[in-house]
Amino acid sequence: MSGQQVYDLKFDSEKYVTQSVTFGEKTLIVRAYEDIVYVARPSDTAYQRLNVYIPEEYFNGESINGYNSQTAPVFFPNRVGGYMPALPASAADSPGRGMPQGGGMQGSQRQSAVLVALSKGYVVASAGARGRTTRNSDGIYTGKAPAGIVDLKAAIRYLKFNDQCMPGDAGKIISNGTSAGGAMSTLLGATGNHPDYEPYLEALGAADAGDNIFAVAAYCPITDLDNADMAYEWQFNGINTYKKRGPMQGNAQEALALSDNQVLASKQLKDLFPGYINRLNLIDRDGDLLTLDQDGNGTFKEYVKSYLIASAQKALDDGTDMSKYSFLTVVNGRVSQIDFNAYVEYLERQKAPPAFDAFDLSSPENQLFGNESVDKQHFTQYALAHSTGNGSLADIQAVKMMNPMYYIGQPESKTAEYWRIRHGTKDKDTGLAVSVILATSLRNKDFNVNLELPWDIPHSGDYDLTELFDWIDNIVK
Repeated sequence: MSGQQVYDLKFDSEKYVTQSVTFGEKTLIVRAYEDIVYVARPSDTAYQRLNVYIPEEYFNGESINGYNSQTAPVFFPNRVGGYMPALPASAADSPGRGMPQGGGMQGSQRQSAVLVALSKGYVVASAGARGRTTRNSDGIYTGKAPAGIVDLKAAIRYLKFNDQCMPGDAGKIISNGTSAGGAMSTLLGATGNHPDYEPYLEALGAADAGDNIFAVAAYCPITDLDNADMAYEWQFNGINTYKKRGPMQGNAQEALALSDNQVLASKQLKDLFPGYINRLNLIDRDGDLLTLDQDGNGTFKEYVKSYLIASAQKALDDGTDMSKYSFLTVVNGRVSQIDFNAYVEYLERQKAPPAFDAFDLSSPENQLFGNESVDKQHFTQYALAHSTGNGSLADIQAVKMMNPMYYIGQPESKTAEYWRIRHGTKDKDTGLAVSVILATSLRNKDFNVNLELPWDIPHSGDYDLTELFDWIDNIVK
């Protein structure tokens, strides 16, 4: 683009303000390097910018939590929600400010993660990213897939490019995100340095460095999108009412009945899911193959149930009264079984089928997979075949680039070694199977995975920050 400003990608160590932020009874003094444009040729400087926060102690030769200016890990939280455009997190955000547009994630939780990280001696770097509604001044859509993940990769490259001239160890970057942001976190971890993204990064003038990361923290990742409709109906088929949830985690509306066509779609999608599972050739911890029969039963279902049972057992051991959960069998202080169908009835359905690739193109994901001139598109053959919105099919490569399952452990990917995935048992924004499939695929390819389904936790993130940072400290140290 003629006349476009070209940005210098060298980190300016003198361009900062000193901030004093309160965390509990502590006052943290940090150097704040804010609004750094992280690509040479940005398409949208409102979002393609980076905030970096560094504890003042590191400029005085001091250490925190066993870390110094050279060894401090870099915590990389994103604020993406609903695949909307997102601003970078700020250490000075007040609760509720700067919330992801349309994502429903709690801004105060994001702020807490930043402050906890700083209190533990981490360098914090948070990047903004374009999203599904982003347009330029000519009205052209510039944030459709894969723009968001390309932006976050470019920010990682900026940090690695400047590793020698800024505190923190860019070889120890830990991404963190929730919901669609959790999906972005998984994509960062799965697709490190993969050439599929190179043309997009080159077009933006990304720094000449790698974009692989050390570890992934992902809360309820809305991922594996081209298979997520099947996973959702495998779980919720037979539940023929649904309650939509508002964007602010508010009370759900009155239950709505599925139409006859939606009931049929649920059955058809459920019937497609075993084929997907069986093609994956997933193996459990005992080395046994995870499969489903045509009715949706089998070792994979029992494996999902084992995570639910483990979650219930942990809650019971922590003193939670589990007697109200009639779908659990508890004998002598041990949770021995879960009635999966009764559990799903308790959970309740939130989305009508198809949950993600809507026939009428009404879902956030339909908008994600638009292109420069078309706002919304289908991204599965099933939805395209049943489209009521005269929809077209998204570019196959764009769909692939938003799904970590295609990249995990591939020869051209440098996949992150460490993974922490959380999906609450009260979360119905996507199927439980999605996180179990992700974690199992990673584990089968010898990556270090920590997956739990925390008991009665709804769609949310950053609710266990003590445990999160204990995990990070353990893998880093």
